Amino acid sequence: MTSEPIVVAAPEPGPKAGRNLRAAITIGILLGGVAVASLFVVKVAFVVFTIVVMMIAVWELSRALRGHAIAVPELPLAVGAGAVLVAAYVGGAEKFAVATLLLVVAAVAWGALSEREDKLAVIAATAFVACYVALLGGFAVLMVVPADGPRRVVAYVVAVVCSDTGGYATGVFFGKHPLAPTVSPKKTWEGFGGSTLASALSGGLLFPLTLHSAWWQGVVFGLAIVVTATIGDLGESLIKRDLGIKDMGHLLPGHGGVMDRFDSLLLAAPVAWALLTAFVPWPT
Repeated sequence: MTSEPIVVAAPEPGPKAGRNLRAAITIGILLGGVAVASLFVVKVAFVVFTIVVMMIAVWELSRALRGHAIAVPELPLAVGAGAVLVAAYVGGAEKFAVATLLLVVAAVAWGALSEREDKLAVIAATAFVACYVALLGGFAVLMVVPADGPRRVVAYVVAVVCSDTGGYATGVFFGKHPLAPTVSPKKTWEGFGGSTLASALSGGLLFPLTLHSAWWQGVVFGLAIVVTATIGDLGESLIKRDLGIKDMGHLLPGHGGVMDRFDSLLLAAPVAWALLTAFVPWPT
């Protein structure tokens, strides 16, 4: 009589497998500390910090696309993104817009002149990277330009962090109904409710205390941030799912890559800049 080999199935990883929560918290605090310190010591230091982060983000996104057989020029895009952010700080919104347009035109031209057969895919991917990183990241630099710029950036960052943290905490304890199960199965409507409450509360407190504006404007600001930050998070999850990868990179322990940490901040940046410009007058 022959015996059949016994096959023991490996246990499936839990929902938080592969994530080091302690490392994630430590890295988050360090990044936040560097950003805040650069804001209130020398503004240029914050701009440099943002440029470095965005250049790494370009590299991560470009490498992810290359792994999917979509070639984009990593170095020119990274340098171009840095130039766009410098233009935003030195020349304001007008020169920022011109610099972004030039970068996109250059990206399209590069794709059109390449010898690859999939020119359309290369053009679309190159222009996408330019807009996703340089255009969205430039609005964070625009926020720091006025005299009260550091406080504006703090309001923006705190609202996004509260959205992420409130959503995570509420989702862990009360999450039952998936928000977007095909894109990010762990996100729930209950978590989104926690994000909404935390972000709106942060705006309602920070606007009158630090920006000398009405509390209701801060609440509107927080509500707008939670929507755009959530879309930014889901959007990056959709890109990663389409590319068949778990993380954009491995630079930040507990987070993945820079893009995995800053996805919510990126899409929320233009909305934050627009509302802060509308609600908070520039100091004279």
